[in-house]
Amino acid sequence: MDFTPDEDHEAIADAVRRVCADFSDDYWAQCERDHRFPTEFYARMAEGGWLGIAIPEEYGGGGRGIAEAAIVLNEVAKSGAAMNGCSALHLTIFGLNPVVKFGSERLKRAFLPRAAAGELHVAFGVTEPDAGTDTSRISTRADADGHGNYVVNGHKIWTTKALESEVVLLLARTDPRPDARFKGLSLFLADLDRDHCTIRPIPKMGRNAVASCEVFYDAMPVEGWRLVGKEGEGFTQLLHGFNPERILLAAEAIGIGEVALRRAVSYAKAREVFGRPIGANQSIAHPLALAHVQLRAAWQMVMLAAWRYDRGLDCGEAANTAKYLAAEASWFAADRAVQTLGGMGYASEHHVERYFREARLQRIAPVSQEMTLNYVAQTVLGLPRSY
Repeated sequence: MDFTPDEDHEAIADAVRRVCADFSDDYWAQCERDHRFPTEFYARMAEGGWLGIAIPEEYGGGGRGIAEAAIVLNEVAKSGAAMNGCSALHLTIFGLNPVVKFGSERLKRAFLPRAAAGELHVAFGVTEPDAGTDTSRISTRADADGHGNYVVNGHKIWTTKALESEVVLLLARTDPRPDARFKGLSLFLADLDRDHCTIRPIPKMGRNAVASCEVFYDAMPVEGWRLVGKEGEGFTQLLHGFNPERILLAAEAIGIGEVALRRAVSYAKAREVFGRPIGANQSIAHPLALAHVQLRAAWQMVMLAAWRYDRGLDCGEAANTAKYLAAEASWFAADRAVQTLGGMGYASEHHVERYFREARLQRIAPVSQEMTLNYVAQTVLGLPRSY
């Protein structure tokens, strides 16, 4: 890697920062309280071309890599938008990666330009209540109708942006045999047909400007050309999206930690107790310094993972390491921010309670810290599987 400052990267960060500056913490807090999608912010980011930054230029995108996408989402998160801002964007930025890599030309031409222009909201339909992390147990069915098309029946949970989305990247079982497991799964870019699906937001602790939903599919028709790649290869195709997903979520987590730390440092400089700023006390200063150190180290791992991915190198270890370190650093920074502000950290006025709630999410989504360590133990260290 070349650690010389990259002018393009600095220009991207600066441009995104300027857009985000028009959306205050109060804007994001209001969206959170009202459970209202940040439509104005989404439109501004689409206008700037940021939604399509990682979509190939031939389909209307910016043709840039995961490194550039990570910079965009990190800047959004650390502006104070945190996960509400990032979740409005990131499924468009990287959720369509399997379509880019495996989709037919017809599928790409139909949807990628619209996604890049911000005209198309995309949801991600993988997780199920009875499967969870064990994707091999997915039971949502996509049955062939005998005319080259499919009919979907099943139940998904944690489908982010389902309320706003026109289409869903949907993983469903096309081979019902018990021994088919992963090889029986196929991926579709399907319409969220409201006549054949019911969408229910899931009440949750935070990130309420962007809903996560249960979706019940009832004989929903899906045209055959909406199949991504080949039937039975859906899980393998999704794997190509997991590493960039981990990298970008890590970038977002670091942004949350950075804005929480910024609030805490500002407060520690201004708040005086016993005749001096509380930031003069090492019990306050040292944890904040440690938070900074951890966030910086995690960011270097994010950039390493992105660099490897963008060059076609194996990046599984780096991506999972980045995700783990970023989640822990984000959580520590947000927790110390609340502690620094004391009682005011628990109040909504300074916003750190919102960062605290959103930082906690990073340790369980899109994959838990325990499953990340399982990957490292088994794939990197060669230890036997525990499940």
